[in-house]
Amino acid sequence: MSSKSHPPLMKKHSQTDLISRLKSRKILGVGGEDDDGEVHRSKISQMLGNELKFAVREPIGLRVWILVSAVGFTLMAITALVFPNQLYELVFEEELSTTSISVRLYGAALLSLALIMWNGLYTAEKVIIQWTLLSEACYFAVQFLVTCVTLIEIGILPNAAMLLLLSRVLFFVVTVAYYYHLGRKPKKI
Repeated sequence: MSSKSHPPLMKKHSQTDLISRLKSRKILGVGGEDDDGEVHRSKISQMLGNELKFAVREPIGLRVWILVSAVGFTLMAITALVFPNQLYELVFEEELSTTSISVRLYGAALLSLALIMWNGLYTAEKVIIQWTLLSEACYFAVQFLVTCVTLIEIGILPNAAMLLLLSRVLFFVVTVAYYYHLGRKPKKI
């Protein structure tokens, strides 16, 4: 009997065989475009996500605004906690007749907001920066309303309180402008 020799086995190299390589990538689910038009290079990047997708295109002056807000909130909180009577007298031009606990509680709330501002200053995530700006805008809106109601109840309109109201409107407008600009979708080219 003659033994028939088999041809040597041909080893297939997926790096050189283009069709095999494309089939393998298709099975693995990599290399194709996702819904956003981004091409994933590997399964790991597909699972973890693309960092460029989360990169924030910040408006000019956003970090400076958050820094100014954080410093302002911190200083106002310390002033309200340490000198509650003097802060009340400065704004409303009359003595605080009741205990100063309400102004100190205001200082504690401001200190909490200041911590949010400091956190927003050092983060790169768009969502955290947006929530920081939204918290700040809500604070300015509520403080404006509360100050207006208090001035109506007292029946006086001191210059310091008017300056406070005008500054709150200005700060609210700037904060909402940054919030709106940060939330806009970037144009794809």
